[in-house]
Amino acid sequence: MNAPRRLSSILAISLATLLTGAGGAAAAQTSGVARSWTATWTAAPQRPGANYTPNWSEQGFSDQTLRQVVRVSAGGSAVRIRLSNAYGSAPLKIAGATVARAGSGAAVRPGSVRQLTVKRARAFTIPAGAELATDSVALGLTDLDSVTVTLYLAAPTGPATYHAQAMATSYRAAGDHRADPGSGAFTQTSLSWYYLSGVDVLGRASHRGAVVAFGDSLTDGYGSTPGADNRYPDELAERLAATGRPRAVLNQGIGGNRLTVDSAWLGDKATSRFRRDVLGRPGVGTVIVLEGINDIGMSEAPSPLGAPPTDVSAEEIIAGHRELIRQARAQGVRAVGATLPPMKGSRYHTARGEAKRDAVNAWIRTSGAYDAVVDLDRALASPSDADRLDPAYDSGDHLHLNDAGYRAVAQAVDPADLIG
Repeated sequence: MNAPRRLSSILAISLATLLTGAGGAAAAQTSGVARSWTATWTAAPQRPGANYTPNWSEQGFSDQTLRQVVRVSAGGSAVRIRLSNAYGSAPLKIAGATVARAGSGAAVRPGSVRQLTVKRARAFTIPAGAELATDSVALGLTDLDSVTVTLYLAAPTGPATYHAQAMATSYRAAGDHRADPGSGAFTQTSLSWYYLSGVDVLGRASHRGAVVAFGDSLTDGYGSTPGADNRYPDELAERLAATGRPRAVLNQGIGGNRLTVDSAWLGDKATSRFRRDVLGRPGVGTVIVLEGINDIGMSEAPSPLGAPPTDVSAEEIIAGHRELIRQARAQGVRAVGATLPPMKGSRYHTARGEAKRDAVNAWIRTSGAYDAVVDLDRALASPSDADRLDPAYDSGDHLHLNDAGYRAVAQAVDPADLIG
């Protein structure tokens, strides 16, 4: 990460802390119960640009209302929203914003709409390169609740910071419809998220120690059913909630992301974005790292978006993992490493790439560098060919998983390893 980007990330985190204001501190002291802010939903910001599906990031917004629906992992007594202008070239003016409990599609539940403010102002500006958190809002949420965040963008925004593969529907309307309970005005849709980078809740101490799932499209959920919340972090949150010990599980995957190579379309390299996307989220206790398959695959073949191959060795991938572990431990975050799943039959597969995957997986399993290991290579392998995905888990491209496959990933995680 270069010095300007590092500085902007640090400033963004500091600004977010300052902007939560006295309301958050007061809320933390109510009822005589220890409470603290924790992230309960996240999406990793990306530069505006073309991606796998059409999106609105390059054109941005002007006199339009943007409505986005997300499902939180852990509930709380109050909520605040994080908005990112990390890749904006100019200050982002928010003319108004609301949060509400989600209804069907773009509709919200009657009576649940709350105005979002920053320093008690309904209109606010996010500097270029920054992220901020809104003031706290008294909107109680239960575990696995869905919330709707609506932004009215009156002035032209220019290209928009966004998250390409939402695997969920976002909605757009002409004019100001931030407080509309119904969906009638929201006639345009997208499969990306824009500006929305996080939802935090004020929860009981049991919700401390959020788990960050950090990685590429296998974490982002490519291949899962859109709108069904079947990505592996969603499945893990459901599994933990079902045990009666819910935890915040945060998805910080970016489709196509690599450990060692920056990309205009596929995100900053993992070693650069780790501080912002993992250590910069409140309440994090554990990170699960599933990265490296794209470093291997894009050594052999161009990226799906046309970027030329960049040769990366197994040793360079291992060095990238070591750097993530170093950053995590410096902040007291437990690091869990996931082995790279089988990819035989995919466009990425070659004998040379398979040798790299084997070497990286052997290191993750046996080096002791990680605090714990999730062996997805073995958990997802075909019974008849250990180098190929189990057909029951294959989305069809022999690389990405279907809903059953992402459920199997969540089942492979040992809750005892998620210490925070």
